[in-house]
Amino acid sequence: MEIEEIKPVTPEYYQLRPEVENIYGYTHAVKIGNIIKISGAVSMDADGNPTGVGNFEQQMVNCYADLDQILKHFGCSFDDVVVENIFTTDMPKFIETAAYRNEIYTKHFPTGSWLGVKELAMPEFLIEIELEVHKQE
Repeated sequence: MEIEEIKPVTPEYYQLRPEVENIYGYTHAVKIGNIIKISGAVSMDADGNPTGVGNFEQQMVNCYADLDQILKHFGCSFDDVVVENIFTTDMPKFIETAAYRNEIYTKHFPTGSWLGVKELAMPEFLIEIELEVHKQE
């Protein structure tokens, strides 16, 4: 029986907004092998300022647009998402608008949790979405 050599995998880091991420001390996504962990996306502009303030639906759309950009960077789509965790300060509003996810997940829904929280990083943020992805090789 031949023993295969296990080769170390180097993480690939991706920053969607490098200046903002460096100020706050995080990386938006890390790929290790065929697994990608994506930090929570919130509704912000390139300078880190909240967008869609007071508009839950627009913030949700903005979150998914950022996540789509990150997925595309790694050659993935929402079809590759295996875990989606949603954090919101307004669970009733999220439940009311959750059907929007049918436009995002067209083949299957990922596992995950929906969590109502007291607050997010900035008081203007109403929703934050994090993902785990399994990239098909």
